[in-house]
Amino acid sequence: MAEDGRGEEKAVDVVAVKKPKQGGFRTMPFILANDFCDRLANVGFSSNLITYLTLQLHLPLVDASNTLTNFHGTANLTPLVGGLIADSFAGRFWTITFGSVIYQLGMVFLTLSAALPSLRPPPCAKHAADCQRASSSQIAVLYASLLFTSIGTGGTRPCVMAFGADQLELDARGRKGPKWSFFNLYFFGIELAKLTAVTAVVYIQENVGWGWGLGVPTIAMFAAVIAFVSGYSMYVKMPPAGSPLVRLAQVATAAFKKRKAVMPELSRLYEDKVLDAGISTTGRLLHTDQLKFFDKAAIVTDGDVLPSGEPKLWRLSTVHRVEELKSILRMLPIWAAGILLVTSASHNSSFAIQQARTMDRDITPHFKIPPASMLIFTNLAMLLTLAFYDRVLVRVLRRFTGHPNGITHLQRAGVGMTIAMLANAVAAVVERRRKSVAAASGMLDAPKGSSLPISVFWLVPQYAIHGVADAFMDVGRMEFLYDQAPESMRSTAAALYWLTMSIGSYLGTLLVTIIHAKTQRSGQWLQDNLNRAKLDNYYWLVFGLQGLNLIYYFVCVRYYTFKPLETAKPEEELELYRGYGNEDDGKKGGTLK
Repeated sequence: MAEDGRGEEKAVDVVAVKKPKQGGFRTMPFILANDFCDRLANVGFSSNLITYLTLQLHLPLVDASNTLTNFHGTANLTPLVGGLIADSFAGRFWTITFGSVIYQLGMVFLTLSAALPSLRPPPCAKHAADCQRASSSQIAVLYASLLFTSIGTGGTRPCVMAFGADQLELDARGRKGPKWSFFNLYFFGIELAKLTAVTAVVYIQENVGWGWGLGVPTIAMFAAVIAFVSGYSMYVKMPPAGSPLVRLAQVATAAFKKRKAVMPELSRLYEDKVLDAGISTTGRLLHTDQLKFFDKAAIVTDGDVLPSGEPKLWRLSTVHRVEELKSILRMLPIWAAGILLVTSASHNSSFAIQQARTMDRDITPHFKIPPASMLIFTNLAMLLTLAFYDRVLVRVLRRFTGHPNGITHLQRAGVGMTIAMLANAVAAVVERRRKSVAAASGMLDAPKGSSLPISVFWLVPQYAIHGVADAFMDVGRMEFLYDQAPESMRSTAAALYWLTMSIGSYLGTLLVTIIHAKTQRSGQWLQDNLNRAKLDNYYWLVFGLQGLNLIYYFVCVRYYTFKPLETAKPEEELELYRGYGNEDDGKKGGTLK
C-alpha cells in the first residue's frame, strides 16, 4: 500500500513506551475500589428504589417502574458522552475523577431527600386505601438527585474498564498481564458490590431507615474518590487521541466528496504511519473488502495534500482511519441485539421485587428477607459462574476448541442470551403458581403488606438463572466491544455497552406503557394488585421477544467479519490479528460454530 503516496511500505513501527514503574496490579485496588463503591452506591439505592417510590413516595406501580427504568436509561446514556470526552481531550483519569465527584454530589442530595421529612410525604395510615402522593417539588428533588448521579456515571462507567486495561498493558491479543480474564475480574468486582448492596445496604434501608440506607453508600463513595485520586502517580495515563467522532466524520465526508472517483489498486490507497502513530500503538488496521464505498476516502487526488506534505483530513484519510469507521459500522448490528434484550427485560427486576413483597419472606420468627435482597441469588449465581468459567470451564473447552478463551466472545454472549430466555419462562411459570395460591387462599384482594402462603424462595430459580445468563452475556458483549473497537475508541466502545442499556430502558418503558394501555379492557396485565394482574403473560411476551432477538443475533454473527490488525512480534515479524473471535489464521469471519 502506498505510504504517503511514495511506494510500498512493509516495515512495522512499534510505538512504545510506558514508564516501567507505573501501572500493574498494584493499581487495581485504587481503580476497582472506585468502581466497587460506585456500584455499591448505585445498586444500593436503585435495586430497592421501586420500594422507596411505592412505599415512601406513594407512587403507583407503573409510574414507579417507569421512573426507575427512565433513570436507568439516562444513567446508561451519559457514558456515551463521557467516553467521547475521555477519548477526545480529557483522558480517562480526569474523566473518572470528575465523574466520581459529580456522582458524590448526587448521592449527598439523594441521602438528604430521604433523611429530611419535608422532602417526602407523610406515612400512610395503617391499612389505608389511599396515601398522600409525593408533591411535585418532592419529586423534583428526587429527579435532581438522580440526574447528578446519572451525569457522574457518565464519567466513570465508560472509563474504568479501559483505564484498568491500560494499567495491565493488554495488547491487541491480550498477551501481557492477566489476558482477557481481566474482564472476568472486572465483572466479578461489580457483582461483589451488588451482593453487598442487596444484603447489607438493603437491610439497613428496610430495617433502620432510608437516611442511613443511602448514607452508607454515600460515605463509601467518598472514600473511594479519595483513594482513586491518591493513586495518581502510579497510573499509566494514555493521552487522548483526539475526537473519534471527528475522525469518523472526516472519513465519511472524504468518501462522499470522492463518490464518483474510480478505485485504484489497493497499493495506491493512502497511508501515513506518522499521522496514525497516536491511534495505532498496537498496530494498524488493514484493508477489508466490506463497505467499499468508504475506501474512496483514501484515494489520493489533486489538492488533497498541503505543500507541507500534510493531508487535508476532510478530503483524504488513511486506510487505518477508513477501517476505524468500517470496524464501528460492522459492530453496530451485533451491538443492536443488546437493545431488544434490555427492552424486553428492563422491568423484570422491579416486577420481581413486587412479587416477592406479596410472598412469605420469613427466614426466622424474627427476620424477613427484604424483597430487594432476593437479588442476592442473581449476584451469587453470577459470581460462582464467573469463577467457574475462568478457572474450570475455559480450560475444559480449550481442549475441544483450541481457542485460548475456550469459546469466542460472540459465542459466550449467545449462550447467555439463550439462558436468559429460560429465566423468563421459569418466571412465567412461578408467577402462575403464585397467583393460583392467592386464588386458592381467597387472597386475590388482600390488602398491601399481606403475605401469601407461598415461600419467596420460589423466585430463586429465575433470579439464579438470570445470574448465570449475565455471566456469559454481559462479559461476552463487553469483551467483544473492547476487542473489536479501534484502540483509540475503547472508552467510547465501552460506552456503547451502556448505551444499549439506555436505549433498551427507554424502549422498555414504552413497551410497559403500551401493554398497560392496551390491556385495560381485557384485564390489565400490569396493575398495582399483582394477584389480579397477568404478569405471567408479560413474562411470556418477553420470552417471545428474546427468541426473535436471538435469531437476529445469530444471523448477525454468521456474517460478521473480525477486524484485521497488523501487529509486530518482538522480532519485528509481520503478523495478522483478526480478533479473539476467530483464531483460524484470520481467514474467515466469526461464526457461532
